[in-house]
Amino acid sequence: MKTIKDFAWPLIGLLAIAVSGYFLYQELKTTSMAAVWAAIVAIPPHRMVLAGLSTLIAYAALAWYDRIALLHLGVRGISWFFVAVCSFTTYALSHNIGASVFSGALVRYRAYTAKGLSAAQVAVLVALCSFTFFLGTVLLGGVVLVVEPQLLSRLKGILPGFLTEPKTALIVGIGLLAFVALYVAGSILRLPPLHVRKFKLEYPRPAIMGRQLLAAPLELLGAAGILYFALPEAVNPGPIAVIAIFLASFSVALVSNAPGGLGVFELVFITAMQITDPGQKDAIIAAVIVFRVFYFWIPALISVVVVLLYERSRLADLARATPQASAVPEPPVIVPGLDAHRIERKLEKKPL
Repeated sequence: MKTIKDFAWPLIGLLAIAVSGYFLYQELKTTSMAAVWAAIVAIPPHRMVLAGLSTLIAYAALAWYDRIALLHLGVRGISWFFVAVCSFTTYALSHNIGASVFSGALVRYRAYTAKGLSAAQVAVLVALCSFTFFLGTVLLGGVVLVVEPQLLSRLKGILPGFLTEPKTALIVGIGLLAFVALYVAGSILRLPPLHVRKFKLEYPRPAIMGRQLLAAPLELLGAAGILYFALPEAVNPGPIAVIAIFLASFSVALVSNAPGGLGVFELVFITAMQITDPGQKDAIIAAVIVFRVFYFWIPALISVVVVLLYERSRLADLARATPQASAVPEPPVIVPGLDAHRIERKLEKKPL
């Protein structure tokens, strides 16, 4: 039975799209689409190639999430290729549709149960992948805020005023890194699980934890790299600033619950870049469009094809496994010159 909460989150997401769409329209109403297209065309080919490689790095790291979770579960018989395809399809769909509507758990369930995993194991896998992403965001966000605490001042008007102060940002950054340090210590010291209401955080083995600390930042750096390489030098604030703005934009988009962060991500990123020159703003919009095409739309199209091919192969396997209809019994062979009744009587008298 549907509850109010089941309808509330989709409505919140749609409301976030509507509100951000309105403010984004106010931000871009003087922008010429011809100028934006000219800015996209002006991106050097080698930087487009680097943006594409950044996309591959991001999705390869996401596949590593699944591999780490399988190692945590003790499952080793699944090929890297299968894990990579499953992970790519899962994240490509969930990035575009939104976690509240389609978290990717269904895709993983269909794929991994076919490889022998139970529903409980798939649930642990999904939870660990989500926590790995969260851990990477906390780690990378903490590093950025400690190195450049003044970067949050770019989000004045979006975040509460006290959070944009450099001293507050530094304290938040230290707190984020302290959380990661506690997680590392809990894994190394093999502390008992941490219970927070119904949620239980069970510390993985140090080898698993170390992989998490490498994979999660790598995925975020790959995604931020798309924007970094798509931005022209005239408006590019540097790698650390781009990473910080990306993390803030992506986090706000996730919290908003808007499907794919549509409108929310663009609004926060363009606002945080603090560009007022219309010509330079066209270049920022062009970079955001390139990011959405590379990170969202192209993977989504590929994933739909993958899902269709996978389901087609599953149906073909089921059809082959279905037993054929019972064959119609052949009529008895009548040999001329023999009495059928006499043969039956002889068979009845023959001892078993």
